[in-house]
Amino acid sequence: MNVFYFIIQQTMYFAIPLLIVALGGMYSERSGIVNIALEGIMVIGAFAGIFFINMAQAGRIANLHGNTLLLAAIFVAGVAGGLFSLLHAFAAVNMKADQTISGTALNMFAPAFVIFSARTFQRVQQIPFNDEFHINNVPVLSKIPFLGPMFFENCYITTYIGILIFIFAAFIIQYTRFGLRLRSCGEHPGAADSVGVNIYIIRYLGVIISGILAGIGGLVFVVPTSTNFNASVAGYGFLALAVLIFGQWRSRNIFFAAFFFGIMKTLASAYSIIPVIKNLSVPNEVYKMIPYIATLIVLAFSSGNSQAPKAEGIPYDQGDR
Repeated sequence: MNVFYFIIQQTMYFAIPLLIVALGGMYSERSGIVNIALEGIMVIGAFAGIFFINMAQAGRIANLHGNTLLLAAIFVAGVAGGLFSLLHAFAAVNMKADQTISGTALNMFAPAFVIFSARTFQRVQQIPFNDEFHINNVPVLSKIPFLGPMFFENCYITTYIGILIFIFAAFIIQYTRFGLRLRSCGEHPGAADSVGVNIYIIRYLGVIISGILAGIGGLVFVVPTSTNFNASVAGYGFLALAVLIFGQWRSRNIFFAAFFFGIMKTLASAYSIIPVIKNLSVPNEVYKMIPYIATLIVLAFSSGNSQAPKAEGIPYDQGDR
């Protein structure tokens, strides 16, 4: 049973950042802007958040500690991701550039910028931090039979933040006026423009929201899985795109897809403590390939049944409103 609890806890570490980033990608793509720059935005958000934590723990800036510091770092990561995503929004919306090329350029720029900045400010590429955010157990809730050890022991506050983000993101895009306008700008921009919706602003907001969530997701990925940041999020931005496609651009489906890939990632990293898998004479490299093999298989079978929301162009004669 302890192994089962451990697997669930590890799955949370991997699934929650995937969920947050994929939801961000959903907002951008439902507005009509393809955002494959999620990887680069995650790198920028993680860098900003971890650098803030490093400076705070060194006593150079705000006197914050524990989860208060982590919450402040999440805010910093979100702001950094949102600002960085403005580059993609400007290229895609104002300049009408190829969105794939724009996203690829940002993915290439982000790690180089982070490495340059880290070496400029600290003379080393890695940015270390102390993990003072781990929660051994949540009072009262950890005593709940079965559920307590799974969700309220050996956890991080980022898990609960990720669940709250999912609830708010799903509600906003499905049940609010803004969500309706966002979806209409992606599916029928001409109709949206005819009733006075400013397509430029809505698409900007969609991309900025995706940037904020991707920036947060970058930090949420690094904190539980490492004690330093080395300008990489291990391809999680691209995995989030796979989650987005597998989830068919729907928040509820994305939730289940994120946890599916989270379990695959857990099996790849924690296979040595699972008795059934440990006893198999399979090379270690095969287990590390599991998440990516699963990605290829899932996308191969789901590509024929899923289709991205159709995004027509902004009417040139009316889009300047």
